[in-house]
Amino acid sequence: MSLSKVKHIILVLSGKGGVGKSSITTQLALSLSLAGHSVGILDIDLTGPSIPRLFGIESAKVTQAPGGWIPVPVHSANPVAGIGSLSCMSLGFLLRERGDAVVWRGPKKTAMVRQFLSDVLWGEVDYLLIDTPPGTSDEHISLAETLLKNALPGQVAGAVVVTTPQAVATADVKKELNFCAKTGINVIGVVENMRGFVCPNCSECTYIFNAGGGELMAQDFGVRFLASVPIDPQFVMLVETGRKPHYPVGTEVNGKNLGSNENGNDASYVKDPGTLLEKYKDCSLCSIFERITKDVVAAVEQRAAE
Repeated sequence: MSLSKVKHIILVLSGKGGVGKSSITTQLALSLSLAGHSVGILDIDLTGPSIPRLFGIESAKVTQAPGGWIPVPVHSANPVAGIGSLSCMSLGFLLRERGDAVVWRGPKKTAMVRQFLSDVLWGEVDYLLIDTPPGTSDEHISLAETLLKNALPGQVAGAVVVTTPQAVATADVKKELNFCAKTGINVIGVVENMRGFVCPNCSECTYIFNAGGGELMAQDFGVRFLASVPIDPQFVMLVETGRKPHYPVGTEVNGKNLGSNENGNDASYVKDPGTLLEKYKDCSLCSIFERITKDVVAAVEQRAAE
């Protein structure tokens, strides 16, 4: 099995679509890499693979090697700077055109998920994040069955479950928590995404989707609540255009002053040089995910020591 050199496997799950699982996976991967861990991302959202676009590597192609596929590199390790390597695998790399529809029935989806788990040559990886589609259907069942059957003891560290604050989302995400309980998947914690909108002009945060629903759900199920993550248009601009985040003067997040100009929505800023990882460090969400990453790593290492 190609996962033999992977230390820890973390699933990113949600029973609801559109809650931002892929953006959470992306930022968790970047934060783990900034913490010095080598990271892989396996995107098994077969009908809507977003990972290639989020990392700006849609034009990349998977390399075939003896024994399987070589994942697409995002950036290499830099031991001097304390940065770990990051690579990705997604069905998006195998499509001829970005807009091609994947019209597959359940058995073919199941076979593709199993092939991804067996034929991707990850090499030495500290954390493999598996980005999943919404729901609890074919891909999830195939993933759980394959991992529970073939993974090494303690290799599957658990799941990070993503929701948004409103009740219509948490009602579906609760089904994912029940799915984890039924399949024996440990829940590392819950992330409440889109809790508030950070205005690019004045930096004020408005709770457009309410707030606190994810934390209350975590309490009800007796699982860890990791953090709340606001919507930051600067992160959207970063992954869509490559523009380095810029915030109005006076913007402060977790005690860190991020303000650099009078108008964080200034269109004069164009695509900046440098890697996504380097530019992400200037994003307001970076400090939030630094804290999430510390909690996730601590939970994983504690479980591994038990």
